[in-house]
Amino acid sequence: MAVDRDHVLRSAAALLTRKSTATMDEVAKAAGISRATLHRHFAGRDALVRALEALGIAECEAALDAARLDDGPASDAVRRLVAGIESAAGLLAFLYTENQLFEGEEQHAGWTRIDDRISALFRRGQLGGEFRIDLTPAWLTEALFGLLASGVWMVQSGKGAPRDFSGMVVELLLGGALRHPALPRDPTPHDPAAHEPVPPEQAPHDPAPRDPA
Repeated sequence: MAVDRDHVLRSAAALLTRKSTATMDEVAKAAGISRATLHRHFAGRDALVRALEALGIAECEAALDAARLDDGPASDAVRRLVAGIESAAGLLAFLYTENQLFEGEEQHAGWTRIDDRISALFRRGQLGGEFRIDLTPAWLTEALFGLLASGVWMVQSGKGAPRDFSGMVVELLLGGALRHPALPRDPTPHDPAAHEPVPPEQAPHDPAPRDPA
């Protein structure tokens, strides 16, 4: 019987998203195939992880395309991106923990493409006055990746509901990234002296009441 490689990959992704330390035997069981069959497709764990990397990058780039990053307010594009990437967030969170994917000169060029496109979105938001300019686009991009991974962990641990995933990520990210109008400066509430009790000898004295006569 022919084995559907995409099915094997997605079965492995679903398992490793929940249990990053799963063995090849466990991956084979999750895919409903033998260890020998799995080995014919992927020589070892490293080959499997590299294949999952290609899948994760492809799904992330598809979400970037669907999010229409250049349309409308940048903040709306961020919301579309998070909603579109949610289905791949678990796989991406797993890939982030695989240090060998980001070391040396063999790093997949897809990660740079993804970083560049997301950074460009944040830069557009800064130039348009939506996002604060004291945070670099690169940092906002890393913050987005970190929140995606944290959102996955919250849902998997049962501390967050799946329906809340996008809201948790977007609201926290944009809550820190959006530029807010400066509030008028009112020094009175922040002046410690204004709240200190006035010594009795310095308190103003009311004039004695006049004799109505």
